[in-house]
Amino acid sequence: MSNPAVVPPTPKLNEMPEWDLSDLYPGQDSAELTADLDRALADSNAFAAAYQGKVAGLSGAEFGAAIAAFEGIGEILGRLMSYAQLVHAGNVSDPERGRFFQGVHEKVTDISTRTLFFTLEINRLEAAALEAKLSDPTAARYRPWLRDVRAFREHELSDDLEKLLREKEVTGRAAWVRLFDQTLAGFRFAVDGVNLTLTETLHRLSDPIRAKRQAAGQAIGRVLGENQPLLGLITNVLAKDKSIEDDWRRYPHSLAARNLSNHVEDEVVEALVSAVSSSYADLAHRYYALKAKWLKLDRLEYWDRNAPLPGDDDRTYSWPEAVEIVQGAYRAFSPELAAVGQRFFDHAWIDVPARPGKASGAFAHPTVPSAHPYLLLNFLGKARDVATLAHELGHGVHQVLAAGQGPLMADTPLTLAETASVFGEMLTFQALLKAESNPNRRRILLAGKGEDMLNTVVRQIAFHQFEKAVHAERRAGELSAERLGDIWMDVQTRSLGPSLHFSEEYRSFWAYIPHFVHSPFYVYAYAFGDCLVNSLYGVYESGAEGFEAKYLDLLRAGGTLRHKELLAPFGLNAADPAFWKKGVDVLSGFITRLEEFQQID
Repeated sequence: MSNPAVVPPTPKLNEMPEWDLSDLYPGQDSAELTADLDRALADSNAFAAAYQGKVAGLSGAEFGAAIAAFEGIGEILGRLMSYAQLVHAGNVSDPERGRFFQGVHEKVTDISTRTLFFTLEINRLEAAALEAKLSDPTAARYRPWLRDVRAFREHELSDDLEKLLREKEVTGRAAWVRLFDQTLAGFRFAVDGVNLTLTETLHRLSDPIRAKRQAAGQAIGRVLGENQPLLGLITNVLAKDKSIEDDWRRYPHSLAARNLSNHVEDEVVEALVSAVSSSYADLAHRYYALKAKWLKLDRLEYWDRNAPLPGDDDRTYSWPEAVEIVQGAYRAFSPELAAVGQRFFDHAWIDVPARPGKASGAFAHPTVPSAHPYLLLNFLGKARDVATLAHELGHGVHQVLAAGQGPLMADTPLTLAETASVFGEMLTFQALLKAESNPNRRRILLAGKGEDMLNTVVRQIAFHQFEKAVHAERRAGELSAERLGDIWMDVQTRSLGPSLHFSEEYRSFWAYIPHFVHSPFYVYAYAFGDCLVNSLYGVYESGAEGFEAKYLDLLRAGGTLRHKELLAPFGLNAADPAFWKKGVDVLSGFITRLEEFQQID
């Protein structure tokens, strides 16, 4: 494994791989893609003819065969949509790619409405009737999927209304999401005479030169502020759209649908939020007061929050170095896990470089079990980019290992989907810390990890509180850009503390957070995953027997087990409020260790 303390940087940032999507389809106009659209349409029509209105009368064996056929259609549609989404993500500013994505989305939506009746009829079955069908082993295999389908039983509408909502998705919510993505991808931020993308400008908030950080922060605030009418409209429309559907589906509160899809109880989420928010002073307030002293500032400006610390050499990592660091950490924990990860580097499964028009941030897309996941990065060679690689690779290996559960049961809820990613980050950090002998570099590594955890735990719970307040107030009427800014500034001030000063332009920073638009109430899953992994890693460090095998089994389970069942082999229980305090205490312990250093030179 590369040691950043002794190996001189040899960045080769231009020599970075891009993904090859031909494992899904040879091209946008390929005969294979057209054939799959035709096959999915024919199969869906045949499925409807065979089963619509007849599910209640199926024998157990026939029911199992019907689920398998439904799963097969979903596999084709999933491959089509995955390809269209990945093509679009490669350059969301390209109108041709946008039209291709929209066209595939519309066709897939049309086809999927033809099989929508199936889960609705399943949910109209009485429990005893369903249980009788599950006496057949073919049907019984799908018991975890049926459990999750049945969880939404009380919130489903009539067949016609469900079909209407499905068909209008492409011109409703999905269209607003597309507008948001294209708008952000098209933004250019004038910084020091250069027009930068959002990803490049956010990256400058970590620049060692304070004036450059300030210029980047103010450029972001200026552009977002100028575009608040549009971005505020998108936010208001999507919040209202969600409240209308929540009311029709009889959800008791705005988080209910997300918690149900995450297979997590309301009280567990409330315990997490309470544990983190009640610790704001012990976590973020304490750390940023410490950082202000290190930077010799009375107060940090918001653009100083991610500033490198004094003595940080601002090392740039080449792509090969980043790969070796991450894979070395994975390999030290589990050769099997690293072998799965190696597939992403041996094949063109990762799109690494930052490019104009490319979707910002990073993600892992599972595609379908018959193919493989793809990772998107915007790698700029910093330590945080190495951590991002570790994070997304964790998602990727999780998705590979869970693929054996099949299309209907491979996906994990968001709360557990962050387990492998955050665990991979922790493995990489601990490996770097262990390899580092320079005391000052060790302090900087500790501080960097502490900041990453603050961003994952404190910042994401603050995002959650912002989102919750916006959705609550939207029910009384449209929120002005001014009011959105008020809510944003309130949660940022409360969570990050008095050592940070937020200038007026920071009021618009809520507008670039994609999760608010893409996946309402997603964000608490990051804090859930981080605190969960803190507890899980503690079990690993204690030398628990068979940890590696149990951990790999957890990943292979995909969506078949709930959090209580997955954590039980490790002696953990997320329903216990003490569980979350244990996770928060790990972060508090990082800050205590850092306070022991009076100065970072």
